[in-house]
Amino acid sequence: MTSTPATNPVTRHPLISSVVAGFLICASMPPWGWWPAAFVGIAMIDMLLANQSRRTRFGRMWLAAFAWFAPATLWLWDLTPPGYPIAVAWFALLFGIAAAVVPPGRGRRLALPGTFVLAELIRWVVPFGGVPLAHLGMSQAGSPLALTARLFGSLLIVALVVLIGVALSALVQREWRATGGLAAVIVTLCALAGFAPHGQTVESIDVAIVQGGGQQRTRASVEGAQIVFDRHVAATKTIDRDVDLIMWPENVVNPVRGESPDEEDQKLYKDEARPVLSALAVEYDAVLIPGWFTQLEDGGRDNFSEVIEPNGEAVDRYDKVRIVPFGEFVPLRSIVERFSEDVPGHDVVQGTEPAVLDSSLGPLGISISWEVFFEHRGRDAAANGGRVLLNPTNGSSYWLTILQTQQVASSRLRAIESGRWVLQAAPTGFSAVVSPRGRVVDRTAISEQKVLYATIGLREGKTIATRWGYYPMVTLSLLALAVAWRASGAPDSPRRQKQ
Repeated sequence: MTSTPATNPVTRHPLISSVVAGFLICASMPPWGWWPAAFVGIAMIDMLLANQSRRTRFGRMWLAAFAWFAPATLWLWDLTPPGYPIAVAWFALLFGIAAAVVPPGRGRRLALPGTFVLAELIRWVVPFGGVPLAHLGMSQAGSPLALTARLFGSLLIVALVVLIGVALSALVQREWRATGGLAAVIVTLCALAGFAPHGQTVESIDVAIVQGGGQQRTRASVEGAQIVFDRHVAATKTIDRDVDLIMWPENVVNPVRGESPDEEDQKLYKDEARPVLSALAVEYDAVLIPGWFTQLEDGGRDNFSEVIEPNGEAVDRYDKVRIVPFGEFVPLRSIVERFSEDVPGHDVVQGTEPAVLDSSLGPLGISISWEVFFEHRGRDAAANGGRVLLNPTNGSSYWLTILQTQQVASSRLRAIESGRWVLQAAPTGFSAVVSPRGRVVDRTAISEQKVLYATIGLREGKTIATRWGYYPMVTLSLLALAVAWRASGAPDSPRRQKQ
């Protein structure tokens, strides 16, 4: 027996239920992190889509997705007021389409995981290079499902969240056969993750991650650059043990152009910062990784991290490849500037090199700030021999802590996908040490000045996710959608199931 619309509390008030389902998925996201809530939200969505017309499926899912993304990406309002509602509406549109293209009958339970995977992947890629925020994979960074990222990356987690949700829906409606089949698939994939290759440690090093501290939600300024730099120098000076690697956050070395004048002022100059950094590397006999943000002759900017060896010599640098839309570059600039004056005057120059820094410690993988949200950047680092994944970042200018907590969740997923330790350094938080199993070993609080110490393994070897990337999940998703429609053989119109 299955519940009829008259007796099913979810379908009795579909608009309210759609909003509740979206809020439940949102609650599974960082910073809230109630990861089982995602399964309940998906189960409700499955019931809301059952035997409905394409238009109804689209509308209900769009409303649920809007309730999911509006609070989960609220911090975007502070970055770009016109961009925030556009982004939320775009995300909701993708998932509305995902619901509209599944069969209306029971075949939807095979197709829905696939369409969710495709919707997530699209928004990770377009527009403007993608905006992979508040996604279903991120919601499970602290759950047992996270380890399955070793297999086919975060997209597999997305599929599993939906599979568990539709299995829960089938269970509630006492559809035992569907429940058992879905449960078998879920258990099998989770078991396989336990045996999947995840790399091996080749040597251990001691690291220090420096967080200078200071007030959250502050904007960069010429006068403030010296203060930020001095905070990180002071924090580094508190290191009280031998370490092999000292890591600073993104762009905390932010000098003005030109050489320092004879008279004293409050500005940071490049020729003043360089000898201080070299001296710190020599003093602590360690590899130092500082993050720079410098102005170019043509008015542009570059954002890079470099390697300073224990002898004080800078030997390599990595320029950020995946830069932030509306933060480091402005898409559709002529239009955006009509609505907001608070946009960067010049774009950051985009890097092109592999995500690896060469050092005396061996190749060090790196994803600067925003890049850690992108699975392919972590994959690039591991595939090019990176033995650890560094994530220097700077979230000090952002409102609330939604983005920062989602970034820690992303670091956890990148650690599992690549089989590498992830070291995250932020000027005002969160800085973190994440193990290859995705466990947060240590983390700072917001605004505190602190140095995190850890002994980590430099690791080699490739996971299945590193080798194959998105391709298996895209293929499986398209196949599931095709099979579901073929097996359904039902017209796209509302109909009742036989009782």
